[in-house]
Amino acid sequence: MLVRNGLFLLFLFIFSSIQLRAQTDSAGNNAPVTNNAVTQKLDTARPKPVVKKKPLSDSARAAAALKQAAAAAQQTNTSAATQQPSGKPANPASATVTTGVTPPGASGRPAPAGTNATLTNAQPANARQAATDTLPQQPKLPLHQETAYDVFLRNLASKNMFLHPNKPQYYDLNTLRPYKDLDWLVYLVGGVVMLLGVIRLSYLKYFSDLFRAFLNPTLSQRQLKDQLSQSPFPNFLLNMFFVISVGLYLYLLMYRQQYIFNADAWLLIPGLIILVALIYGIKFVVLRFCGWLFGNSDLADAYIFILNLINKVLGILLVPFLVILAFCQPEIARAFLYISLFFITLLIGYRYVRAYSVVKQYLSFSKLHFFLYLCAFEVAPVLLLTKVLLIWLTGN
Repeated sequence: MLVRNGLFLLFLFIFSSIQLRAQTDSAGNNAPVTNNAVTQKLDTARPKPVVKKKPLSDSARAAAALKQAAAAAQQTNTSAATQQPSGKPANPASATVTTGVTPPGASGRPAPAGTNATLTNAQPANARQAATDTLPQQPKLPLHQETAYDVFLRNLASKNMFLHPNKPQYYDLNTLRPYKDLDWLVYLVGGVVMLLGVIRLSYLKYFSDLFRAFLNPTLSQRQLKDQLSQSPFPNFLLNMFFVISVGLYLYLLMYRQQYIFNADAWLLIPGLIILVALIYGIKFVVLRFCGWLFGNSDLADAYIFILNLINKVLGILLVPFLVILAFCQPEIARAFLYISLFFITLLIGYRYVRAYSVVKQYLSFSKLHFFLYLCAFEVAPVLLLTKVLLIWLTGN
């Protein structure tokens, strides 16, 4: 009985130790697995850092595409070799690689000349890349669209005879005009203006008395004559300035009206100045002689005073017109030429009105006799001299 109990206890001890050993081994083997699982769970729970891929260059992309094409071709060869019967070799032509281009026979249209649409495995990588790069591309839009401007130019070229290749030729037959240096005119007109300025600044009182006598005809004739006769030298200077101004004005008048072409200015201008001086000199002598002859020296002096007064004002008035006629354009010069002629006519008429009022105080005569005197001794000689001068200058 004791032996039986002892064996039973020994069996229990052995069985319990075996079971404990088995549990210890199973626990030792499962511990790393549990740790790995926990670690994997923790790793999946954590946010993984984003790894930025570097962009591939064109050569790298081309190399990767060629590698994929080679791998696909190798798989195709392998599948073809396995599918063909054992007695027949694989057809090498079937292992062609197309890179996005339809083979010549696939679509029923022939391949364009000069291009190779199929790339074989035997071709090198550079040749295949060059073939793919040189493939023609059809433009999506036409390169040139005809606009309305192109249509207009085409119609103009078809209608205008001067745009034709066989257009008519016209020859210019106008003679070349000789060049004339007119710098001397600048100095001449500038000298006339400067002379007037010097006289004006030197004799201010004489200028004021002159224009006061011109604008106030009601003042006493003897009083005005006495005031102006106290300065004989400025009186002489203004008379000479009138002669110069009128002579230059006549030259510019003929120049603008194209009455002179071949005449030399350095001879014509002094000739006109001398002509004006002779006309008024002869007139002064004739008036003095008539006053002495008929015993009316006071009347002759009064008429000479009015004549010189109007002439001095006229010489001053012509200065701005000289500048315009000398340097302005022909259209502007022609307009101011007519304006100057109007002022000259107005001053001459004013001179005769004042002369009539003065002469009537000394003599009794009719207006018809005075008009005949003006036509015979004032207007006719001027017209005759102008006609002779134009015939001498122009020849017609």
